[in-house]
Amino acid sequence: MKEWIHVHSKDNVIVALKDLQAGTELVMDNKDTFTLLSDIKRGHKIAITPINKGENIIKYGFPLGHATQNIKKGEHVHTHNVKTNLEGMQEYSFTQKLHDSIHKKQNLTFQGYRRENGDVGIRNELWIIPTVGCVNGMADRIIEVFKQEVQPEGLDSITVFKHNYGCSQLGDDHENTKTILGNMVQHPNAGGVLVFGLGCENNVLDVFRESLGEYNPKRVKFLEAQKEEDEIKAGVQLLKELYEEMKNDQREEIPISELKIGLKCGGSDGFSGITANPLLGVFSDFLIAQGGTTVLTEVPEMFGAETILMERAENEEVFNNIVSLINDFKAYFVTHQQPIYENPSPGNKAGGITTLEEKSLGCIQKGGVGTIVDVLKYGETLRKPGLNLLNSPGNDLVSSTALGAAGCHMVLFTTGRGTPFGSFVPTMKIATNTALYEKKPHWMDFNAGSLVEDHSMDEVVEKLIHYVIRVASGEKVNNEKNGFHEMAIFKTGVTL
Repeated sequence: MKEWIHVHSKDNVIVALKDLQAGTELVMDNKDTFTLLSDIKRGHKIAITPINKGENIIKYGFPLGHATQNIKKGEHVHTHNVKTNLEGMQEYSFTQKLHDSIHKKQNLTFQGYRRENGDVGIRNELWIIPTVGCVNGMADRIIEVFKQEVQPEGLDSITVFKHNYGCSQLGDDHENTKTILGNMVQHPNAGGVLVFGLGCENNVLDVFRESLGEYNPKRVKFLEAQKEEDEIKAGVQLLKELYEEMKNDQREEIPISELKIGLKCGGSDGFSGITANPLLGVFSDFLIAQGGTTVLTEVPEMFGAETILMERAENEEVFNNIVSLINDFKAYFVTHQQPIYENPSPGNKAGGITTLEEKSLGCIQKGGVGTIVDVLKYGETLRKPGLNLLNSPGNDLVSSTALGAAGCHMVLFTTGRGTPFGSFVPTMKIATNTALYEKKPHWMDFNAGSLVEDHSMDEVVEKLIHYVIRVASGEKVNNEKNGFHEMAIFKTGVTL
């Protein structure tokens, strides 16, 4: 295995592919040699030329910050000698750099569930969705008794999606809770949903029901605990009715053009922008060429690379919406008197990521080179096939939930540090490095680390495409096997 990778010809750094010791002699492709001046951890950067104080550090062919001191050839390049170039708000102008797709349309299909309204699901699950956190425990009990009495078969899962909200909320927080929960109720991965309220919460059950618009009353039931003498018994009966309606649902052949996939990263490391994120980018371009849909989110992790996305806006209206997406999120930081560019996290830094620019340049690669066709506000659902941007923070649980609530069937989640969680839709974990994949086989689902081990992008993306199709057709990923199903809602205001 090679010891390092030079990501772009313009870069003045290389990235270590394994832990290297001080004194190791490295030989460049041009036969230039130099000696490491310190120990270098896997995923971290090494200067391949002297870099003067104030000079930009270049990775992926773009600046990721500037040197805060003179850096010698062979020296470790990281937070101790590099600082971000980002500061304040920026102005943007509309210019386009659109890319033609290199992918041919294929007649690929998956086995999914066609719902009565025409939507497609990749799971047939029975859900309890609380309107307020007060009933979380009772929902657990309802499922426990239901399983004892019915012993259901043929469902992909029976789950309560617990949260702490639905009461003591005002303004945007209240609306966000109602909207996200409403989107979940209507999600086609659920064959049946019990909406479970207490009776005195802000998220009033009758108002919530009206906010759903059209729904199938045979597939969506409502329970208000304070109105029932025995809410457990009543809840079990409603689950039985839902189960009878959905238990005979059958998968059928669906074109992959109907797949909607969320793109997410978390616990990123120095390999994220080299292996897993570019892999998702190629996958995204492929799926879009088939007529499918992908969604890129985590707005704070676009800061520093946002102009690359803006250049790919389908038209000036989409460009303006991207500008608003970026500037509104920066204003959110300013309003709360927090630094806009206080990123990356300690785990990111330990994995080799130095600045927000570096993190963002890696992050946006998940969106490939496709044209951006729409920008969604938090809580909005998908309107157009193609590459979409979604307003949501970088927090893993919040943004993954937002992707599912926007209508994504599953989330492809790249990580270099590893995480076991799963959102309310299947959450496929893609390792940026083989060491993580081998260490956490009960967390990780797919290994992108093979891209730096003599496996070509064409080979690995072909493998990923067919794995995604298998998962869409019912094969479970690790978060489902482990029973990890979670959700979280974006909170910005006060709690009463």
